[in-house]
Amino acid sequence: RVLYNCQRNMLVLNIIQCLLFYAQGLCESPDLEFEYADTDKWAAELSELYSYTEGPEFALNRKCFEVEFRAHVADKKWTELDAAQHRAHAMRLLDSLEVIAREKRLKVARAILYMAQGTFAECSSEAEVQHWMRYNIFLLLDVGTFSALVELLNMEIDNSAACSSAVRKPAISLADSTDLRVLLNIMYLMVETIQKDDPADKPEWKIIRETFRAELGSPLFNNEPISVMLFSMVTKFCSGHAPHFPMKKVLLLLWKSILFTLGGFEQLQSIKVHKREELGLPPLPEDSIRVIRSMRAASPPASASDLIEQQQKRARREHKALIKQDNLDAFNEKDPYKADDSREDEDDNDDNDNSIEAETFPLERDEVMPPPIPHPPSERVSFPKGLPWAPKVREKDIENFLESSRSKFIGYTLGSDTDTVVGLPRPIHESIKTLKQHKYVSIAEIQIIKEEEFQKTPLSGGEEEVDMSSTELLYQGILPSLPQYMIALLKILLAAAPTSKAKTDSINILADVLPEEMPTTVLQSMKLGVDVNRHKEIIVKAISAILLLLLKHFKLNHIYQFEYMAQHLVFANCIPLILKFFNQNIMSYITAKNSISVLDFPYCVVHELPELTAESLEAGDNNQFCWRNLFSCINLLRILNKLTKWKHSRTMMLVVFKSAPILKRALKVKQAMMQLYVLKLLKVQTKYLGRQWRKSNMKTMSAIYQKVRHRLNDDWAYGNDLDARPWDFQAEECALRANIERFNSRRYEKSHTNPDFLPVDNCLQSVLGQRVDLPEDFQMNYDLWLEREVFSKPISWEELLQ
Repeated sequence: RVLYNCQRNMLVLNIIQCLLFYAQGLCESPDLEFEYADTDKWAAELSELYSYTEGPEFALNRKCFEVEFRAHVADKKWTELDAAQHRAHAMRLLDSLEVIAREKRLKVARAILYMAQGTFAECSSEAEVQHWMRYNIFLLLDVGTFSALVELLNMEIDNSAACSSAVRKPAISLADSTDLRVLLNIMYLMVETIQKDDPADKPEWKIIRETFRAELGSPLFNNEPISVMLFSMVTKFCSGHAPHFPMKKVLLLLWKSILFTLGGFEQLQSIKVHKREELGLPPLPEDSIRVIRSMRAASPPASASDLIEQQQKRARREHKALIKQDNLDAFNEKDPYKADDSREDEDDNDDNDNSIEAETFPLERDEVMPPPIPHPPSERVSFPKGLPWAPKVREKDIENFLESSRSKFIGYTLGSDTDTVVGLPRPIHESIKTLKQHKYVSIAEIQIIKEEEFQKTPLSGGEEEVDMSSTELLYQGILPSLPQYMIALLKILLAAAPTSKAKTDSINILADVLPEEMPTTVLQSMKLGVDVNRHKEIIVKAISAILLLLLKHFKLNHIYQFEYMAQHLVFANCIPLILKFFNQNIMSYITAKNSISVLDFPYCVVHELPELTAESLEAGDNNQFCWRNLFSCINLLRILNKLTKWKHSRTMMLVVFKSAPILKRALKVKQAMMQLYVLKLLKVQTKYLGRQWRKSNMKTMSAIYQKVRHRLNDDWAYGNDLDARPWDFQAEECALRANIERFNSRRYEKSHTNPDFLPVDNCLQSVLGQRVDLPEDFQMNYDLWLEREVFSKPISWEELLQ
């Protein structure tokens, strides 16, 4: 029966897939030309560091550099000097950073910043600016500038006078964070430039790059990685003790530091492959990055005219029932998802959104297969060869299937035995064989088994060999304060979300974008409005990338590191926060044009700036979408998937917070990767949404079948869930928390080792031979102690010998 169901489902899947693909081929709306990557293009990442309010500071940086430069080099440009002269001047600037006078130190820091910005006044194009940026930054790193900047940043973080002054101010502006901004700008430019691997780099640059990567991830700066220091800035800002911290720059530097030291998504895939080889696991069935990039988006929602036409066709459908039945017979298969209810094709009325359901597919038109449309050979629609993902089965699924089969046919169970099939019918044998062919063992399952062994045998299990990778060092650094770090990041994310309303008790994240003097004209107000919106979008982008990178790296390093971080995110209300973020017009957010391209770096320092007008600000750029906003949305959806995967209690949170209509609206974005993660989130809660919801959303169900990986024996679409018991939710989280605490205590709390498990020396000779240093007062009164404790006390030798 199970084998028959699998074959039937696969046949239905193939039919649905072909019809969906055919419907997509008829649609003229193109996919969003978005390629998901670790970061945007280099120029875009550089420009997002600066707010438009900081524009006048470019000229100030240049002036400070030229004053220092002219004092030592006369009548020559920076680009005309040789390598030795460049190095000598960089050393002079580095020495000048160590002066006591704050004003002098700031001017030297601005001169170094101008070097890191590519000495743009001597360049004629953006490419030339980027060339000199790369050259100057490698030079600055080679002479030891980054370590000096970290020391200065520590001084500014501990500057209590600046903190107390900012706390007392009623309104904080750009001027309150000048020193911090200059330092963070240089450090960000260095990390962002060096992490970009250029094949044209010199061999010595490649060595410098790898050395810098190792130093960033090691506890060389104040005995902690640079990321931990930046995390402490985030918590200090959120606590209200340092409201002047330029949080956008801190978060951008934190993101790029984590990305550089731990690696991006390509590196994650290679680490995963390597770890599976080390553990003796079979290779991955496919490269997930390549599969997602090759997927096509589902059809977008229909327009208003299409919906009217669709309703007219439905009114005439009863007159064509015979034609429709004939065409159905042509398939030799009745559509198993068609119900007799005449309302089956209507959109879900509870959310009133025209999402993917609004597209009319061939099965729901007047004719099942419309007459063939002649296409040129180059435009012919090619049908897909198969489903994009190989199906997977967990060991637990095989055990559950065997348990139910044995209970039904034999009347007894064998626990976790998955090999004994005596007494079971032949079809069950075939089903077990099929399940085992697709069995997938994850790295996390192996790590959990090993951890259980360590907990069971703390003495005989031996010492665990922990690979001190960058991920492990970072986890050890943030472990003591990880809950506070997660709460702080989510607080800032909430303040930056477009759906958040301004509250008096919320944190002010605009300290590094608001000018000292507020705008007085309409044009200035419009420019500041664009700048503020852009500022918030960049913060959301940085936080979403930080959280996703940490979750993915911790999950590969050890599953309980991932679970520790994920649980604290859940406890800090991350799930409703992300749902609140998506409870907006998501198409408007993704197509927002909160940027002024002529003011972006490096364009603004190379070209003559045209006069800005209100019309040009309203028009924005010509891009189809905003890369950073689409990137943020995909990251947040991936985080939500990470938090809820295989967690029944968290899946029920999605249901309780009514996430289905919110997620359905996100399907309007015609981008395959984003739709995939939305469909995954809808799939895990489908069985709890009721039969009527499934009937009303059959096209969403079909899209899930087409795009999301299949788990054999998973009844996600039928609602036959036996585990939907509300009293188990808290127990699940408590059990997980206990496992996490045991793991952290065993591996990281060496000073709190259980004394019962410590080795005991039972050898009389070695114990008496140990040298014991007695205190001086005891040695002086030794005779007294002997008289009181030994000679004056009667000893029953018979009892002692017994």
